[in-house]
Amino acid sequence: MTTVTGGRANQLLRTRKDLLQAAARLTRQGRHPSLEEVAEEAMVSRATAYRHFPDLGALLVEASLDIDTPRPEQVFRGAPAADPVARMDCVDAALDAMIRDNEVALRLMLKHVLERSVQRPADAALPRRQNRRMPLIEAALEPARREFRPGALKTLARALAMVVGTEAMLVLKDVLHLDDAEARRVRRWAIRALVDAARKPAADT
Repeated sequence: MTTVTGGRANQLLRTRKDLLQAAARLTRQGRHPSLEEVAEEAMVSRATAYRHFPDLGALLVEASLDIDTPRPEQVFRGAPAADPVARMDCVDAALDAMIRDNEVALRLMLKHVLERSVQRPADAALPRRQNRRMPLIEAALEPARREFRPGALKTLARALAMVVGTEAMLVLKDVLHLDDAEARRVRRWAIRALVDAARKPAADT
């Protein structure tokens, strides 16, 4: 199994993102493009498009999620600038609303990802999906970054990525059978607990 790091890994991520954005642009125009048309719009080869996405359905499903993913300027409008817990609650609320509106598409995306990981393990070096939640998490924490050691801030962001988003929904809904209100309470408890655990000790402030 080959692991791609550094500049090559970043290029693969950018290419995948370019394909999704190209598909989203064409879809917004009212078109139902072929994979070849998306590749042309993204200025990559047809073979490159097929390396990143197994078929047109997988690409269009994920492109629809890109369109509906909330942007930081939407999420934090009116949010307190220096309260990371309140800002992460905003992230959780925004992602929760997006997930409810796109649950079928999200489950289909995960199906494509899991099938591809089993059917084509040699392609493990390719990014299998976009990291849509981390930009929101980092934007939530940025105004309060001085409250945390650099290493703790990085670990906190990664830990928070496990308790918001699609996978958290699957655990809370499918595994634990919680209703929406209880699931939200559990996520908020976890957010506060993680932020508190990552804060600098008082002696260091």
